[in-house]
Amino acid sequence: MSRSFTLAGWLAAGLVFIPVLPGLALMVPPLLRGETWLALWQDSQWPAALLATLTSTLISAGGALLLALIIICGLFPGARWQRYLRRLPLLLALPHVAFASGFYFLFSDSGWLTRLLGLSLPPDNYGVALGIMLALKEAWFLLWFSAAQLQSERLSQQLTLARTLGYGELQSRLFVLVPQLLPRLGWALVAVVAYSLSVVDVALILGPGNPPTYAVLAWQWLTDSDISRQHMGLAASGVLLLILGGVVICGRVVWKRIKQRSTQFSGKRHPLSITLIGEGVSRALSAFALAAVLMLAVWCFAEGWFYPALFPEYLTLSGWRQAELAPLWTGLAAGLISALLALPIVLLWLQGCPRRYDGWLFLPLFLPALPLAAGQYQLLLRLGLEGTWLALIWSHLLWVVPYTLLILKPAWQQIDPRLVLAARTFGWSPGKILYLTKVPLLARPLLAAMAVGFSVSIAQYLPTLYAGAGRFATVTTEAVALSSGGDPQQSAIQALLQTLLPMLMFIATARLSRVVGSHRRGLR
Repeated sequence: MSRSFTLAGWLAAGLVFIPVLPGLALMVPPLLRGETWLALWQDSQWPAALLATLTSTLISAGGALLLALIIICGLFPGARWQRYLRRLPLLLALPHVAFASGFYFLFSDSGWLTRLLGLSLPPDNYGVALGIMLALKEAWFLLWFSAAQLQSERLSQQLTLARTLGYGELQSRLFVLVPQLLPRLGWALVAVVAYSLSVVDVALILGPGNPPTYAVLAWQWLTDSDISRQHMGLAASGVLLLILGGVVICGRVVWKRIKQRSTQFSGKRHPLSITLIGEGVSRALSAFALAAVLMLAVWCFAEGWFYPALFPEYLTLSGWRQAELAPLWTGLAAGLISALLALPIVLLWLQGCPRRYDGWLFLPLFLPALPLAAGQYQLLLRLGLEGTWLALIWSHLLWVVPYTLLILKPAWQQIDPRLVLAARTFGWSPGKILYLTKVPLLARPLLAAMAVGFSVSIAQYLPTLYAGAGRFATVTTEAVALSSGGDPQQSAIQALLQTLLPMLMFIATARLSRVVGSHRRGLR
């Protein structure tokens, strides 16, 4: 690694990540004051809010893991698993806010399924609906993360050996696959828990409302004009970090207990299989995604759709004529700029910095978003940069860069070192090797990383609100704002636009990948 690339890699990453540290440091002084914690303790809302957060987080993380394991044990390995993996990018491209909006139109008190079945749902004061929706969405993330861990040929050979010894499909997967997969999913589960603890946008759509979840309560305090309430919000953000640490410690203790008592091959054969169940669950998850998007599409054109009617009185384009499209262009511009900037930052990091430091760039994925966004805002306030395009893009990069690195790192490590060695024998400089050898080999992963980075930027809610200081409206912020405004049609339009942007980006990059592969035989 040349010193110039090492310096450039650290500088590029430092410009994105290091400024967050002063922002977090600015949050510390209020946390050292006893009156801040006393005011938080005396507030009557936090016990119920914390209970709702813990309930929804437990349902989200536990449900996502259970769904992912059922699908993996039912489909892996084989053609069904490979077909499902080909559907995963489109499912992952569905933003949380759009999925939550469609989920609300399906399952709320006046939702389509409650109209169809004539049900009367009980009040949801514990965030159960929020937890279920997050479990469905995060199951796709765990499956995508698991796909990279299941590429080992040794694992397939062990499953084949277990089958030849007479153990059933379910037995062989429970004894061979699950014990090896679960430890590898540790950081992915931490990311799911961190997101579930601090999610604000989805919680504003699905509730509970009074009191809200703990993250929403902290967000409300942070945006209050009263300084003492802002300090309470900072304290609540700190509590979220403490809860995450407690969950990680408890998870490690539980795993050690389970590992010590893990089931061993006893010699008893049970010819059980959950292939049909796994196939059914995988199709059900896809059906939920499709149903959510369809509900958004119908509501976009619905006119006079009142409860308990199953279908709207008629369809019209009047909602689209009244729709505000400025958030679409703002989100598109922010997404493209963030995704394009993240690519050279990650390439410089991969080229110049040792892999043992990659974990520092992944930290935003494993920490609650609310404290990080609040830390960004504290620094931007001191610098007078809040409400600018520079602040908006920088705030998005804190999450876009880690996801871009997550996509590019495996492809980078698979580059044949003999190609680099051959290029060095020609006297090529490290920069020439990067631009003429490595980047062409990474053409398709770069396009995939750009699509993922773009979708991550589009989905950002808290960074857009804080860094943008309310001056930048995107399809995400508009969809959340309209969800409680009594205009379901406009809310559905913004949520559908939020869905279409990343999906169109994935389709465009997939087409470009085919074009790139057609000119290079090894990339087909």
